[in-house]
Amino acid sequence: MKYLFAAFAGTVCALGATPALADTLIDNVDGITVNEDGNVERFNAIVIAEDGRVREVLSRKSDKPKDIDYRVDGQGRVMLPGFVDAHAHVMSIGIAAMTLDLAETNSLAEALAAIKAFADANPGRPWILGRGWNQEKWGLGRFPTAAEIDAVVPDRPVWLGRIDGHAAWANSEAMKRAGVTAASESPAGGRIIRKPGSREPEGVFVDAAEQLVSKVVPAPRPEDLDVALRKAQEILFADGVTAAADMGTTIQDWQTFRRAGDVGALKLRIMAYADSVGSMELIAGPEPTPWLYQDRLRLNGIKLYMDGALGSRGALLKQPYHDEGTHKGLPLVSPAQLRNLMSRAASDGFQAAIHAIGDEANAQVLAAIEELSEAYAGDRRWRIEHAQIVDPQDIARFGRHGIIASMQPVHQTSDRVMAEARLGPDRLGGAYAWRSIAAVGSPLAFGSDAPVELTDVFAGYAAAISRTDAAGEPFGGWLPQEAVSREAALAAFTYGGAYAGFAEGRFGRLVAGERADFILVDTDPLLATPAELRQTRVFETWIGGERVYQAR
Repeated sequence: MKYLFAAFAGTVCALGATPALADTLIDNVDGITVNEDGNVERFNAIVIAEDGRVREVLSRKSDKPKDIDYRVDGQGRVMLPGFVDAHAHVMSIGIAAMTLDLAETNSLAEALAAIKAFADANPGRPWILGRGWNQEKWGLGRFPTAAEIDAVVPDRPVWLGRIDGHAAWANSEAMKRAGVTAASESPAGGRIIRKPGSREPEGVFVDAAEQLVSKVVPAPRPEDLDVALRKAQEILFADGVTAAADMGTTIQDWQTFRRAGDVGALKLRIMAYADSVGSMELIAGPEPTPWLYQDRLRLNGIKLYMDGALGSRGALLKQPYHDEGTHKGLPLVSPAQLRNLMSRAASDGFQAAIHAIGDEANAQVLAAIEELSEAYAGDRRWRIEHAQIVDPQDIARFGRHGIIASMQPVHQTSDRVMAEARLGPDRLGGAYAWRSIAAVGSPLAFGSDAPVELTDVFAGYAAAISRTDAAGEPFGGWLPQEAVSREAALAAFTYGGAYAGFAEGRFGRLVAGERADFILVDTDPLLATPAELRQTRVFETWIGGERVYQAR
């Protein structure tokens, strides 16, 4: 454990940033923001007050204020509100940057070569840890095996998370350390992948079964977590993200955020959702925390799981998988357990954000919300995270009880081929149905699910308006009727994310009274093609009137 992240250990200091300016005018910009109704408003300058809030938004016809201490020339660049990633895993972003990343590998052979190279380059690490593998992207047609890792790293335990975080791949040494054998049983909500015709574990563990091995993996030290947070902020700021909903915040994560906040190193705005009732109670006590560090940190509620992921066949479906006709997925909780957990949170005013991918999972979460909304009145803002596969008959239910659809457009482009294989051609009507869900009155909040996907918001924006991937495929878009307008995409990536986290009025728009969180870019997202959007360059990122990132 001592050397787990030794290569990255070091003193953590505050991110280099321009100090907050008093009464600052930033002019000569092509400014774009959205109002509460999702309508676009344009401007040419903003005035930032001493407290880091927007004091005034100016058009070309406005008189320039005379009581200005500083002026910054925006050089004609496009100014947008800072992006609010409505679903991310902040610490995992940083940790992924410190461990083995297999996300860009295109075959099993490439992945094995990367594992060997990483192990050879880090001989002092007692465990080889990483994430990002995707057997569907590799065209493997099966899960990878422990024996395949053994061929390149036989002497140290290896533990690698799947791209979606809902399965993990071990070598034989890792399973030996964990005591996993043919006698080991799959836990409720989990699945041990076994060798054909045998009970011998093959090396992949799905959802709850991951705990069989992860329980013996050394935990990172506090100083490692401090470095991971700093790296996560650097990555997010470079992509124009100024706030994020952190899904699954642990006690260790929260303490890392607090340490950074105490020394002025927490610049990102984090809306946290605890990983369990226990963490929620320890962090916040009887009610959600107040906003801390000038609206940079709050524990809003709890993240719950109804099912797993589509790629690992853990998503809970109403009918069996098209490519595995005896399997319907894995419920991670029973309907009664889900209601108990949601009720426990709601009774103390905490917000519930429930992961649901499959159509049966979404139906069960919708039913629970409908039932509990009768007992817990008021502005609950129930959140369904992902809402990837919804029975078309259930879509109208999203428009009731203020349910927020927290969705990640880039998942559609990543998952398209796999989703077709898992569901077949006749069950795609409610797949990644952004426009249909919004049309029934459900507020959209867009995010990335990073590090499952990259933090590149403009890639998500391009997917949202076109339903095509980076190569422009498929021509005309996949289920193109579910694309959203450019204005709707901008709103969902800014104000929508803030509203989903009870942060409206604090940040998410560039209007008087809200925090001056913005980015300067080279592309107008309301005019650019999807290809141009994907090439957008972020020049600067500002939070609370403070520049926290500047492109080299």
